[in-house]
Amino acid sequence: MTITEGIVLRERPVGEQDKFIDILTKDNGVTEVSVKGARKINGKTGSSTQLFAYSRFCVNESRGRLVLNSAEPIHIFYGLRDSLTKLSLASYFAEVAVYCTPERSETENRGTNLRLLLNCLHYLENGLRPEALLRSIFELRLMADTGYMPDILGCRSCGVFEPEELFFCIRDGGFYCADCFGSVGDDHSLTDYMKVKLPVLNAVRHIVLADFDRLFNFRVSDKVQSALTEFSSAYITAHLEKHFKTLDFYRSLL
Repeated sequence: MTITEGIVLRERPVGEQDKFIDILTKDNGVTEVSVKGARKINGKTGSSTQLFAYSRFCVNESRGRLVLNSAEPIHIFYGLRDSLTKLSLASYFAEVAVYCTPERSETENRGTNLRLLLNCLHYLENGLRPEALLRSIFELRLMADTGYMPDILGCRSCGVFEPEELFFCIRDGGFYCADCFGSVGDDHSLTDYMKVKLPVLNAVRHIVLADFDRLFNFRVSDKVQSALTEFSSAYITAHLEKHFKTLDFYRSLL
């Protein structure tokens, strides 16, 4: 018998009464668990095993499969259901988290992925940060924590730290200041580069480098957020090489 904490990111019905759930756990990455009788009206584990339920799970292994013994809710994130955009953005976060976290793994980032997701959902549920900012934080911090950290310390040619304008290579994660880009740009496909202003670079730096306790403690203007959204979206798409339908649906609501 194993006890673990985690959040339900996906559920799939099996037969008339059972279901499988995918849980992003603190200890073992994404774990698939069979829930018997989950769809009964009087089922004992209904709230604890629903989508976006953060719970404490007690599971047994039977014939190579994990089966739920009992579950105790910690936080259900009911507030996400107050808004279709909140719920669809949370669904996007869940889909990306499942894709980026190996099944039943013991990778170093298994706990950080869970912490990032829980905090993003907390701010999203309570409307404490704009949705666009939470999306950029989630995308860029997850990329950094899963091995796709962008090289944001200085221009790759001259090393300048705070260029007013720069060209960022989305695919290899580095940038050139505007002055240096003119001399190296011919060696690269211009479609790989995004023109970025210093405030956007500073926001990216904060997201990928800040201590977790300070991660959400910043704000940006609408203009900077628009550019930051474009940047984080391009960056995660280039490095994961994955199309997420939940993001398409979220965008259709805006």
